Amino acid sequence: MSGLIMAAQLLLGLSILVILHELGHFIAARAFDIKVEKFYLFFDAWGVKLFSFKRGDCEYGIGWLPLGGYVKITGMIDESMDTEAMALPPQPWEFRSKPAWQRLIVMLGGVFVNIVVGILIFWMLTFKYGETFIPNSSVIGINPGIIGKEIGLRLGDKVVAINGKKVIQFDELISSKVLLGNTTLTVLRDGKAMDIKVPDNILNRVSDLGPEEFISRMPLGTSTLDSIAPGRTAEKVGLKKGDRITAINGVPVKYDAEVRSIIPNYKSKTVKLDVVRGSEKLSYSLPLDTSGAMGVIFKANEFKEETVKFGFFESLPLGANQAWRVFSDNGKGIWKVLTGKVKANKAFSGPVEIARKVYGGEWVWKRFWAATGFISIALAFMNLLPIPALDGGHVVFLLVEMVKGKPLGDKFMERAQIAGFVILLSLMVFVLGNDIFKAVMH
Repeated sequence: MSGLIMAAQLLLGLSILVILHELGHFIAARAFDIKVEKFYLFFDAWGVKLFSFKRGDCEYGIGWLPLGGYVKITGMIDESMDTEAMALPPQPWEFRSKPAWQRLIVMLGGVFVNIVVGILIFWMLTFKYGETFIPNSSVIGINPGIIGKEIGLRLGDKVVAINGKKVIQFDELISSKVLLGNTTLTVLRDGKAMDIKVPDNILNRVSDLGPEEFISRMPLGTSTLDSIAPGRTAEKVGLKKGDRITAINGVPVKYDAEVRSIIPNYKSKTVKLDVVRGSEKLSYSLPLDTSGAMGVIFKANEFKEETVKFGFFESLPLGANQAWRVFSDNGKGIWKVLTGKVKANKAFSGPVEIARKVYGGEWVWKRFWAATGFISIALAFMNLLPIPALDGGHVVFLLVEMVKGKPLGDKFMERAQIAGFVILLSLMVFVLGNDIFKAVMH
C-alpha cells in the first residue's frame, strides 16, 4: 500500500508542476500573439493519447507517456522536430517571427512559474505551520553514526557553530549547509571548543548510508528511566521511574544511546546495573531475554520542540529564502559532481528515489506540499541547464542570437535538438537505473 501512496503522490505532484510549467510558456506565447498548437500533460508519443479536446486553434490533452509534458509552439524547433513546417515561409503568428527578447521571455516562462509556485508553497506552509524545531541550546549532545565518527565526532559532543555561525536549530546539523561538505563544525567536548572539518566529498558516504549515520536526528538523552514496562524484567528486579543508569558491568554510561548500544551484547545473559536514585547509589542484576530487551523507556522530554508562528506577510521572505536555498543547493550539488567531489550516482535521484525519500509512504498533506515545493524549485533549476531540448538550451541560443544580431541556422538547431534529446534520454536511463539499484540494495 505504501508503494501505491508513494506513486500517487509523485504522479499528482509532478502533474501539477508540469501543467503549471507549460502554462508559463503558454501564457507568455499568447501574450505575444504566438500560436500554440498543443498543450499536453505527458507525451502523446506516436500520436497515442489518453484524452484530448480542441478549443480555438489549440489542442489540449493527456498523453500516455508520463515523462513530463509540452506545449507545441508554432514556428519553433522543439521536440516535435516539425521540419516541414519550418521549411515554409515564416508567418507573423509564429515563434520564429518574433523579436529575440520576446522569444526569450516565452522560453523562461515555465522556469519563472516553477520558481513562483515553489515560493508560494513555502510561503503558505510557513504561514500555516510556522517553524517547528528542537532548540540547539536545549540539547546536551549529539549521537554520531559511522560517518560522523569517521570525521572525528564523538558521542556527547555539542555542535555550537557551523562555519562560525551559531547553531540555533538542532536539525541544522543534518541540513544541506553541512552535508554538502567543506564545512567547519565548532564542537564543545569536555568543556573545550574544537573545530572539526566536514570533507567536500561526504555526500558520497551519506548517499550510501543515510544522514542518520552522520548525526542522528534525535539529540542525546541521559540514561534516566522515564517508565518501566509492567511485568518485565526491569520491574521485577526493582528498577523505578527516575532511576539513572551510571554503569553496565562496570562500564560507565551517561547517555541513553550508550545503554542501547551496550545492552544487545548481553542477550540471554545477566548484566549488573549501577543506578543512582535520588541520593542513593544502587546495584541490580538484570537477566536479559533472547532479544536483549530491558523493558524500560528512557526520558525523552529533556529537550522540547518549539514552534514559532509568523504573520502572513512575515512568512513571505522566509518562504522565498527557503526556495533560494533549494535552488542554490542544486547548483552546489551539480558543481560538486562536475568537479569530481561527488560521484554522479550518489548525487542524482530519479522518480523512484523521489517517491521513496521525498514524498514517502504516508499521505501527509504538509509533507506532500513541502516535497512538491522542493521539486518545483529543482525543476526550475534543471530546466535552466544549458542542454539543448531544455529551456536553458534555448535560452543560450537566444542569447547568442542577440549578441550576433542574427538567428542560428535551422540545421544547427535541429542537430542541437537531437543531441539534447540523446543527452536527456541518457540521463533518464542513468537516474532510473540508479534509482532501481539503490532500491534493491537498500
